[in-house]
Amino acid sequence: MTSTKIHLTLVSTNAKTGPIPVSTQSATTCPPSCPFKSNGCYAASGPLAIHWRKVTEGARGFAWSVFCAAIKRLPNNQLWRYGQAGDLPGEGEQINESELNELVSANKGKRGFTYTHKYKLVKNFAIIRKANANGFTINLSANSPKHADFLTAQNCGPVVCVLPSNQTSNLLTPAGNRIVICPAAIRDNVSCMTCRLCANPNRKIIIGFPAHGVSKGKIDRMNEKALELPSA
Repeated sequence: MTSTKIHLTLVSTNAKTGPIPVSTQSATTCPPSCPFKSNGCYAASGPLAIHWRKVTEGARGFAWSVFCAAIKRLPNNQLWRYGQAGDLPGEGEQINESELNELVSANKGKRGFTYTHKYKLVKNFAIIRKANANGFTINLSANSPKHADFLTAQNCGPVVCVLPSNQTSNLLTPAGNRIVICPAAIRDNVSCMTCRLCANPNRKIIIGFPAHGVSKGKIDRMNEKALELPSA
């Protein structure tokens, strides 16, 4: 299985995203350093897990070039989410820069956004920074407020942060960065389609996601020792 196997749903039925296009890519794109891999990942349970497994096994999806062509055909200014499950193209910790560049080009005029845990390798920061500068929004996913400070200091893209399930009010990180709770997480009448905060590559605030789903207890029990910081 290669990292290029990917599926595109043109109209999502997920209430949190709203009816926008969303992609699902092979689980092989997920970096081993992600502390939620096989340990509380929201995509590893429920109907999404079944779909994700079929994409990973090759029963669903198509080649990367076909996927990029479909993104290029989306209407101008179309909001869409890359990676409702999976990570940036490339196996494990690696980012396939040529494939990502192809996607960034296809996204011109659109409003694609995603999240990544692929920052264990320091070289990935420059790749992520370039994609953000060229209109494809890649949010760096932090594992705690302290970790969010570290990722913010890299200055290569906007940051989001997982929080304990009972954290439903805005807060500050240890370094004083502002964390705003995802509106869709606390309000039933808000979705990615209406909010669009995560699609803004230039925002300064960190978006906080309270742990949810059947594995939220695992995330609640995580602490700073679970963090995997970048290495050379």
